[in-house]
Amino acid sequence: MAKNQAPRQDFNILIVGQPGRLQYECVLFAASLRAMSPDFTGRLLVATPQPGPLWDSAPNLTNTAVLDALDKLGATILPFQSQVFGQSYPHGNKIEALLALPEGEPFVFFDSDTLITGDLARVPFDFARPSASMRREWTWPKPTLYGPSTGEVWRALYDRFDLDFDSSLDPAFPPTDWRHYLYFNAGWFFGPCPRRFGDTFLHYARTIRDDPPDELTCQSFDPWLDQIALPLAIHALGGGRDTLPPGLLDGDVSCHYRLFPLLYARESDRVVEVLEQVAAPNPIKKVLKQYEPIKRLVYHGRGQKLRTRIDRNALPRREQILRKQIKDLGFWLR
Repeated sequence: MAKNQAPRQDFNILIVGQPGRLQYECVLFAASLRAMSPDFTGRLLVATPQPGPLWDSAPNLTNTAVLDALDKLGATILPFQSQVFGQSYPHGNKIEALLALPEGEPFVFFDSDTLITGDLARVPFDFARPSASMRREWTWPKPTLYGPSTGEVWRALYDRFDLDFDSSLDPAFPPTDWRHYLYFNAGWFFGPCPRRFGDTFLHYARTIRDDPPDELTCQSFDPWLDQIALPLAIHALGGGRDTLPPGLLDGDVSCHYRLFPLLYARESDRVVEVLEQVAAPNPIKKVLKQYEPIKRLVYHGRGQKLRTRIDRNALPRREQILRKQIKDLGFWLR
């Protein structure tokens, strides 16, 4: 091993797969992982919720072409039962799926709408110090006319779970700035044990949903519940912001693109190159062409046409505004 080179770490990757858009995103994620990080030695686990009373329709993967593609890409299907969320809050899948992972084995969760664009072995995960994506906007809490303030809302949550609030704050920003408070995008996060992480995450999310502090009375939890509970869980487990070097996840090594029109509109040339490269082989193409947005944007070239219509040097700060621009241009597909 070269001097000062970090030892290779084995860990599991978790993504969630369901019928519809997510299943095709899972195929793309798996294809990009194998192409861009061929030396990855852990397991790729595609968790899929099973039918049950919390679902209006079957939420599990049944598309044989998708399942065959995932199998050939080395993914393992991981069934799990929805005990708390289900149809009422599908984002809760990422929380409950953690409890189905092998206990004590380090993990990295990625949203399925992610591409691996570089070698994951370059990422020096410190699993003892969990963290999550800092590629986020101020989405929660929303200010109210008569208070409480952002700080009072967050303090109420830390007090509810007997956590040290002051040590979670970022002194680089004033209390009036939302970045003063620990807040992540839940597009990726990691930790040393999925069961412990999942138990903590689930406890906080369920308590916030069912018995929130009074300071949260005027706040919406849908779809933000996972992003409200996540920083609390990470803080409780000894992690925090920026425990990874910048520029790797959400940078050279991964891209959380969210939706395919957004990918073509705002992401780098490298991300588009990876998308079109891993989608090109015929066995993958036959599966992905089942999904109309991929068929039209990737294979029919509309994504590249959209790319020429958006000035990526002058992107709006708010994603909502970019979405409207794409819709006005007639390229919004999802």
